[in-house]
Amino acid sequence: MTFKDLFRPVDMTTGDPVRQILLFTIPMLLGNIAQQLYNTVDSIIVGKYVGDNALAAVGSAGPIVNLMIVLFIGVSTGATIMVSQYFGARSREGLSRSIGSCIILTALSSLLIMVIGPLIAMPLLRLLNTPESIIGWCRSYLTIIFVGIMGGGFYNIMSGVLRGLGDSFSALVYLLVATVLNIILDYVFVAKFGMGVPGVAWATVIAQFVSGILCLLRLARMKDLFDLKLKYLDPRGHYTSTLIRLGLPSGITQAIFSMSMIVVQSLTNSFGEVFIAANVIVMRIDGFVMLPAFSFGTAMTTYAGQNIGADRMDRVVEGARRGTLTAMGISTVITVLILVFGKPLMGIFTNTEELINLSYHMMQILAAGYIACEVTQCLCGIMRGAGDTVTPMWISLATSVALRVPLAYGLVALTKSAAKPQGEQAMIFVSLLINWLIGAVITFFIYRQGRWKNRGVVKSEV
Repeated sequence: MTFKDLFRPVDMTTGDPVRQILLFTIPMLLGNIAQQLYNTVDSIIVGKYVGDNALAAVGSAGPIVNLMIVLFIGVSTGATIMVSQYFGARSREGLSRSIGSCIILTALSSLLIMVIGPLIAMPLLRLLNTPESIIGWCRSYLTIIFVGIMGGGFYNIMSGVLRGLGDSFSALVYLLVATVLNIILDYVFVAKFGMGVPGVAWATVIAQFVSGILCLLRLARMKDLFDLKLKYLDPRGHYTSTLIRLGLPSGITQAIFSMSMIVVQSLTNSFGEVFIAANVIVMRIDGFVMLPAFSFGTAMTTYAGQNIGADRMDRVVEGARRGTLTAMGISTVITVLILVFGKPLMGIFTNTEELINLSYHMMQILAAGYIACEVTQCLCGIMRGAGDTVTPMWISLATSVALRVPLAYGLVALTKSAAKPQGEQAMIFVSLLINWLIGAVITFFIYRQGRWKNRGVVKSEV
């Protein structure tokens, strides 16, 4: 294999399923690690150079940012499904129109968020009972992120297009470039220029803009697979409506998850700045531990999409079984390592011993749930790749809203006592663990029913 081969789209309709899934997943996993470094480096820099309150401010803004980018997540998921199925079916026209629709929808979604985001930032922060000591920093961070959202939007969606084409390596390279730039700018803006939390936001916006431009340039060079012409940049017609139909459930899923996180964040905020900061540290480490699940889930979407486009359902089923078992094994190893080396990892974010011990205890509670998440992400990825994005949405609705939110508030209420009038803060994480375990069981049984097998996008057209 030559270096140029790494940049070529991977045809996942041939060869050993696990090998193809791993070849696709590994670059994407490295890319996801790099992307996770955006938020992690932000937290480390502000925690070390500004203080624990600044760390809490960046973390408190996270759920609101996630809520506002659900449009990108939906379009990106729809893009991966459509592009992978048209790629598997060898339809140049379908690819060209699908990718053109993705580009124009990204631009429109970015403009919408740039206008709405800054206007609702402060009301949402007030609604969440954000402490006065950090609310100013939260607002500044959110405003900058939303005004510069277009770069991140184009990276997220165009990388989804590249993944649908089987090219996870290019997105990795471009993201690594942006991550290095983000780290350098974080240090310069915060440690050298003393810009504080706004400096972290500007570093993220600039780095994401670079990664978005690089993805667009890469697509412009892939003329052997599709045509990138002005006539395909049309938000009307069948391809755009199909993209929205496929992506909307995934966007709603993320919105549901973000809303539940915001509601739970309000409960988290009630325990004060120390617990907020501990929650930020746990979520940063959690982001890395969850990366295999997200990476394998996305790989399964592309794998299923390409093979269904090629009418190879036998390969889809085999890949789902073997790929999920492989993902569970990898997640088990990573979880054990996190538990063994957890405290030193927590110490990267803060020098406060109380925060380190509290964060590590919460991570111990979540440990068993990470393996269960592999089942949920992999099998939901298969269903999405087949064109069934509605079922994963309902699974998320049932677990993240109907189960997680009342469980978190209920468990905290049940543990209130004279010694702990606000309740036991650890119950917030116990509720998350229960949510993950039940979600895995539900997903497995729905997958086994097999209704997702008849949802292909391109069979009636090609």
